[in-house]
Amino acid sequence: MLSKEDILKLAKIKKKIKSQDIVAKFGVSRQYASFLIRALIHENKLLKVGSTNSAYYILPELYKEAGLFPSQIFKRLKNKNLHEHEVYDQILNQYPPLKQLPENVKAILNFGFSEMLNNAIEHSKSQNVEVDISMQNRKLIFIVNDFGIGVFRNVMKKKKLKTEIEAMQDLLKGKTTTASKFHSGEGIFFTSKVGDVFTLESFGYLLVVNNKTHEIFFQKPPALKRGTKVKLTIDVNSSRHLSSVFKHFTDVDFGFSKTEIKVRLYTSGEGVHVSRSQARRILSGLDKFSSVTLDFDKVPSIGQGFADEIFRVFKIRHPNIKIQPINMNEAVQFMVNRVAKE
Repeated sequence: MLSKEDILKLAKIKKKIKSQDIVAKFGVSRQYASFLIRALIHENKLLKVGSTNSAYYILPELYKEAGLFPSQIFKRLKNKNLHEHEVYDQILNQYPPLKQLPENVKAILNFGFSEMLNNAIEHSKSQNVEVDISMQNRKLIFIVNDFGIGVFRNVMKKKKLKTEIEAMQDLLKGKTTTASKFHSGEGIFFTSKVGDVFTLESFGYLLVVNNKTHEIFFQKPPALKRGTKVKLTIDVNSSRHLSSVFKHFTDVDFGFSKTEIKVRLYTSGEGVHVSRSQARRILSGLDKFSSVTLDFDKVPSIGQGFADEIFRVFKIRHPNIKIQPINMNEAVQFMVNRVAKE
């Protein structure tokens, strides 16, 4: 009778095998061949590579041989009794190149992947979740893709916002969660900061955070993505460290207490910020922080009411919150200084 040892011998000869190879070689049923293969995978004696239809199996010690191991692992998971740490451990065992990553990059992968998969598991209401991890041109890429209610729509509903753009703006501030009893709302914020490029796509809206060029922008993709798709890219030799990112936005006494706001993301058209209502939209939720940096890069001018609401009214109401404006041109600097003197 066919044994697991027979399969291992065949894998050693053929380098990579499929279930139909076992059926053809030993004359057993596909069900029995699959049963033995699953047992070998559980024992870490075989590695499964690829999705269901194109999957093949190899010996763990052979993955280093040139051209043998692919640059990608993909899983479609049923969202029932799913735990992100178990999925991550499975992927590490099935995709050994990840274990060879520098410790700082591996820590970023562990944190970001686990946070985004946990969001999909607990918030998306999607029956299935897809995960995809690959290495391409010395870039590590992970994708978490669900088919649920959509992150922007969920935030809109729970926070009573008017548009998906407002939901994206809130997510960029940090501490935005639709389940405050169980989550701090830090997952998306910090994951968007730890990689080179972070994207969040849902129902026709795309948020892009490029930490290499220090750009953040919104897009309308040509195709409609149902549910939520998260993608993070980082150079495998990146010098970025989780601890440095956390330190930038936290302090010893208050934890996650600092945030940065790209002011230009809170308007459209010519980028002019005039009204108090625009200022209030920016200030919404910032009372949760002790320090706020307002980045005025690419903002041509601001109105007196806008500046007054932020730099006088808000400061009076929250005297312990530090507001630090940066990257101001002469016009913006003039208005901020004028309000500050009043």
